Amino acid sequence: MFNFTVVDIINLFFIAAGIGVCSLCFMQITASKRLRNIVRLYFQIFFILIIVYMLNHFARELMNGIPGSGVFIALQTVTFAEVLTAGLMTHMMSRLVINVTTRGSNDAKKLELALHLLLAAHALILVAGLFGGHIYYFDENNVYHRGALYLLSNLGPSIMLVIDVFMLVRHGKNVDKRVRIAFWVFMIAPIVAIVIQSLLYGIQFIIFATVGSAVYMFGVILQHQNEEYEKQKIESMRIESELTMASAIQADMLPNIFPAFPDRDEFDVYASMDPAKEVGGDFYDFFLVDDDHLGLIMADVSGKGVPAALFMMASKILLDNNAMLGKSPAEVLRDTNEAICAGNREEMFVTVWLGILEISTGKLTAANAGHEYPVLKKPDGSFEIIKDKHGFVIGGMSGARYKQYELTLEPGSKLFLYTDGVPEATSSDKELFGVERMLDALNSDLSADPRKTLGIVRAAVDGFVKDAEQFDDLTMLCLEYKGAKEKSDEG
Repeated sequence: MFNFTVVDIINLFFIAAGIGVCSLCFMQITASKRLRNIVRLYFQIFFILIIVYMLNHFARELMNGIPGSGVFIALQTVTFAEVLTAGLMTHMMSRLVINVTTRGSNDAKKLELALHLLLAAHALILVAGLFGGHIYYFDENNVYHRGALYLLSNLGPSIMLVIDVFMLVRHGKNVDKRVRIAFWVFMIAPIVAIVIQSLLYGIQFIIFATVGSAVYMFGVILQHQNEEYEKQKIESMRIESELTMASAIQADMLPNIFPAFPDRDEFDVYASMDPAKEVGGDFYDFFLVDDDHLGLIMADVSGKGVPAALFMMASKILLDNNAMLGKSPAEVLRDTNEAICAGNREEMFVTVWLGILEISTGKLTAANAGHEYPVLKKPDGSFEIIKDKHGFVIGGMSGARYKQYELTLEPGSKLFLYTDGVPEATSSDKELFGVERMLDALNSDLSADPRKTLGIVRAAVDGFVKDAEQFDDLTMLCLEYKGAKEKSDEG
């Protein structure tokens, strides 16, 4: 039944080898873990189309010239599928060229629409060509012949290739040189093969050219992807290392050795800061202005991550320096605000609660720049919110003025400061932890020292949010005032 010539055997060898190579490429693509999902899916579809194209061509070569009505129907089916698949392959290639050269711009969307329309026109021409044999036909012996309008079946794919050439010439500089060369090879190789094929009639060099150039293109893109992956991996490691260092530097800028003042019996203080990212925008501070005055700061910078951390460090230095000059809390906030507003082109801001405790008397002078309300526990009472007067945030507006107020801490009093990461801690059900739960946690053990108090609140927050992601920095400070030391009698 089958009568093969040497040319037929060469063609079948090309087809079989091409199917084998494309199948190996498909398996390599599927197994690759470094390819992005969209790139993997693209090449999987692309090589499946090449395999389908060659299988249909292989089937046509086998059945060509075999009589019979059933063979005629099969020949019509596989030939239609072959020519349609060739258009799909060109369409896939053109989409890749457009996306790589324009990287998702508005031009890319318009050109992709044009490609879809050309593909639809290609399919319609083939459907119309089934009737009347204008594109291709089979004679009474089921031998394949090209029709008078055969060139129409190449019109859509040809225009797609013209678009590819235009995009590579105009936007080729946006593409890696090796990838650009691979695109040119994939487009030019079939044309060269057609020229050679016309000289050596019958041998299907186009199969060899299509498969070879496709494999070459895939290899170049895969190598490029691997190199990009390695670069990104190195860059990620560098960024991770720098963030780790930044986190350590930030932690070192905050008081983190406890007990903080082991030689002072008048008070005990403890604080913690848990950033939502590697570095955070919250900060606390406590420091002795002089032997009888303790400065306390709780602050929250707008934003998250590295920008907030940098702004946080600058704000902390300004606040500390102004406080150490002996200024009142209102003056410290005012002068810090002016300094930040003078060079705040990024328009970031920071909320601040600042207090100065006179250790000998327990008098606490404080001012609030848009921060959370402080919480106070009197010696025989429970923790309660102190609704102080808020001033404008630091960095928000030049010329802002701040009012200060006084609280008296008696021996046994405790002051709790926090950022909004505590009451706004969110569960997986999108419910906020809230101020009431925070107060319940604080009042669950009124005798707890500052370190234990913060542990109780943190445990309550963790138990509430459970496995939900931490979206905000969580910072707390607790001060217990024990009273001034009594002076011993002389003599």
